[in-house]
Parts: sequence; C-alpha cells; structure tokens
Amino acid sequence: MTTAQRPDTLPRADLELLELLADGLPLDAIARRLDLSERTVRRRLRAICDRLGFAAPIQAVVWAARRGLL
Repeated sequence: MTTAQRPDTLPRADLELLELLADGLPLDAIARRLDLSERTVRRRLRAICDRLGFAAPIQAVVWAARRGLL
C-alpha cells in the first residue's frame, strides 16, 4: 500500500494499543492493561500493520506519531 492509500486515522482502540507500545510496554503488559490476551494483542498489531502496509508494529507507531494521532 502506498502512502496515499493509507488511512488518515485508525479506530481509537487501535491507537490506544499503538500508544501503549510507543510507551515501551511489553506485549504482556499491554494485554493486561487492555484486558486482552497477549495473542489477541499480537493479532491486532498484525492487523494494524497489514491495514497500513507495514512489516513491523514500530513502523505503525512512527506513522501514527508523525500524524499526531498518539
């Protein structure tokens, strides 16, 4: 997906997950904070990356931060 095809925003729940990741929390801590399983957190991160066309969650974090979404 090119930059022009990426959505300008993400659902609040996805942004919250990326924000916790940006804060440096490990996946197990993110899962506890969001009351989810670690597997669900991993799947949601993969879905976010797939939607935005990134290979790694940190790329999604940087993308969101540069747009002022975090």
